[in-house]
Amino acid sequence: MDQVEKWGMFEICCKGKTEGNPYRDYTITAVFEGEKERVRVNGFYDGNGIYRARFMPSYEGVYSYRMEGDYSDIVTEGYFKVVTPSAENHGPVIADGTRLRYQNGKPCHIFGTTCYAWVHQSEQIQEQTLSTLQENAFNKLRFCFFPKYYEFNTKEPVTYPFEKGNGEGLDTKLVEREKEVRTVFPGMKDDGQEYGFDYTRFNVEHFQRFDKRISQLLNMGIEADLILMHPYDRWGNNEMDRESCLQYLKYVTARYSAYRNVWWSLANEYDLIKTKDLEDWEIYGITVSENDPYHHLLSIHNAVQNYDFSKQWITHCSLQRTDFYKTTEDTDIFIEKYNKPVVWDEVCYEGNIGIGWGNITGQELVRRFWEASMRGGYCGHGETFLAPDDILWWSHGGKLKGESPSRIKFLSEIMKDVPGGYLSKGNGMFDEVVGCAGEHTGKGHATCYDYSIHYLGICQPAYRMVFLPEDADYEVELIDTWGMTVTPLGKMRGVNRIKMPEKQYMALKIKKV
Repeated sequence: MDQVEKWGMFEICCKGKTEGNPYRDYTITAVFEGEKERVRVNGFYDGNGIYRARFMPSYEGVYSYRMEGDYSDIVTEGYFKVVTPSAENHGPVIADGTRLRYQNGKPCHIFGTTCYAWVHQSEQIQEQTLSTLQENAFNKLRFCFFPKYYEFNTKEPVTYPFEKGNGEGLDTKLVEREKEVRTVFPGMKDDGQEYGFDYTRFNVEHFQRFDKRISQLLNMGIEADLILMHPYDRWGNNEMDRESCLQYLKYVTARYSAYRNVWWSLANEYDLIKTKDLEDWEIYGITVSENDPYHHLLSIHNAVQNYDFSKQWITHCSLQRTDFYKTTEDTDIFIEKYNKPVVWDEVCYEGNIGIGWGNITGQELVRRFWEASMRGGYCGHGETFLAPDDILWWSHGGKLKGESPSRIKFLSEIMKDVPGGYLSKGNGMFDEVVGCAGEHTGKGHATCYDYSIHYLGICQPAYRMVFLPEDADYEVELIDTWGMTVTPLGKMRGVNRIKMPEKQYMALKIKKV
């Protein structure tokens, strides 16, 4: 009997009809049933007469399956066994109130990064990206399913998501839009290509490459935050009508829902896609939610106007910076407003390009990470350093050049030691942000939680007054968040004047003994 881990993926594969358009003309469903659950999933056509259905079991034990539909005259049936998950398999990440955790209950603190078009690059760049990820602490990667056309990213992708049509479907609006984009970014060149895709036929080579890369990320413990639509397009993907978009979303959810590490980002900068309105986004969001039987994390990302994250189909807030200067300082405000996890997926990038969102310092990016973490939220990284070959991490992947990744890794180690795995914004002095865990243990003392980190950010005091209860000891440590050092200062109680190094980006960790 075949075996698969709990929260692993079991796949049925069989032959079927090839006449007409197999992506559109035939139905295929599969029912998986164990002692504790019965799940119906949609199957999908994978080219060359092959049909598949994928399933992620949530319990251990023996399951039966039955795959049927008018794709074939034969019903495929069988059994398989679900076994105990391996130590690295914690299940999918879910929203638990305002927190993120794995299905098995293990706390999950997300440290994301962005490589929008890495899967559209050469095999060498893709492998280099995976190698770089292996060396760092990032456990979520944002990337686009559709290819991207933007400054520094004007080359054709390795493959396209749809089969090319006969050219008659080319919309003249695409040509005009491309001219508009080149006006804003003169470095973009017109390669003279015209695109006419058949949006009812998927290019399975494109999808199969995403299968491979998502599986590799899963094995590395990295969440695949899959961006389903975005505005930076020259191939006509944004011109699909609603029916074609719905077919695309149903195909993607059928194909990828059974991967435990998948998140859905309905769109990146949805409000810049002028061919869609709010009614479209609502229909698309509900469609993804209803066609994903496991209800993976699902959100939609803004450029200027935040989406209404109170919508039932949205599991968490996926945010861009509030403005250029104020970013993750608003984390607790969004937590209070929506009572959902807050994930800052874009807070500007460490780099030196000539656009404001892509030239902040590593120190500033790391500061934004600490602000988000102390306030109970999650922050995302990106990097945009100029390169002779125009290979920038933010879009292509490859190698990292900046100073922030090692400091983000240092923060991730700090967060692993937080009791219970989570921080909430606590009370503190006006020049600090306090992340706390456990009880507030003293009357009238703003600093005395069972566990707290007092982050001073851009301040550089020569000393710090710390007020603790007289009836308990607290271990105090000095954290240099940029120098990546932790210095024990001993046990303290009562009123304390602590000598500080007169440097920015320092923090004090205070833990009740």
